[in-house]
Amino acid sequence: MTHRSPSPSPLGPIHHVGYVVADLDAAIARLAQLASATVTVREVMDEQGVEAAMCATDGGLIELITPLDPEGAIARFMEKRGEGFHHVAFAVPDAAAALDALAATGAELIDSAPRRGLGGHMVAFIHPRSALGVLTEVVQDDHHDGR
Repeated sequence: MTHRSPSPSPLGPIHHVGYVVADLDAAIARLAQLASATVTVREVMDEQGVEAAMCATDGGLIELITPLDPEGAIARFMEKRGEGFHHVAFAVPDAAAALDALAATGAELIDSAPRRGLGGHMVAFIHPRSALGVLTEVVQDDHHDGR
């Protein structure tokens, strides 16, 4: 059997996984107990109606997100599905170029252009219908310091 080299992927390595939580402080404390996690950045993101914290573990990064806007997307997500897994994020060198490449594959984009995300990263989301049923984020990883 001959194996063909796959064409270059618009997605890089996994950057982080995201969880929605009702109580950010309690979730940070629990993650510290479970995985010796430390918060690398925490901020209120008014434009998205959330407060989020990026937590570093020995195994990678976990983003914890809690809704502040009861009408926002994260609050609606929690109302439907409860706390837990929300998205997987992939590191890319250029979020706009990754969106173009993903669109060329027929992916359904939630964001047509990158926007500011946690820690100042440029981010964008791909609809779960185009990503094996999972909300998928691209993160322009130009900090290289775990934020």
